[in-house]
Amino acid sequence: MATPLPDLNTEAYIVKLVDTFYARVDDDALLRPIFNDVAQVDWATHLPTMYDFWSSVLLGTSRYKGRPMAKHFPLPIKAAHFQQWLALFNASVDELFAGPHATEAKLKAQNIGAMFEHRMSPNPLSLL
Repeated sequence: MATPLPDLNTEAYIVKLVDTFYARVDDDALLRPIFNDVAQVDWATHLPTMYDFWSSVLLGTSRYKGRPMAKHFPLPIKAAHFQQWLALFNASVDELFAGPHATEAKLKAQNIGAMFEHRMSPNPLSLL
């Protein structure tokens, strides 16, 4: 019998999720060019920021103080990028964790991605 997966409810698990997820992003043919070529992400700086972000979102630590939307507006990302981002995030959660916090993490990621996608998509009505 397989050992049950832990729930996503500690700082150490946040680090494990973020590292696993961004390793997948860095290997992904669609997302890698956005992160590495366009945004030129400094992974040594970005990963600790993402630890703080997801710790704030999932554990309520309030450590993240950034403004993520402003950093994403200049990037050439479309619906397919958001869908792939969410698929990789969900796959990372499902591989490592199970339980109510893991389920909540996937829901929050879905909501964050949908909000980013909505705010970054051109609105034809704004031209009127």
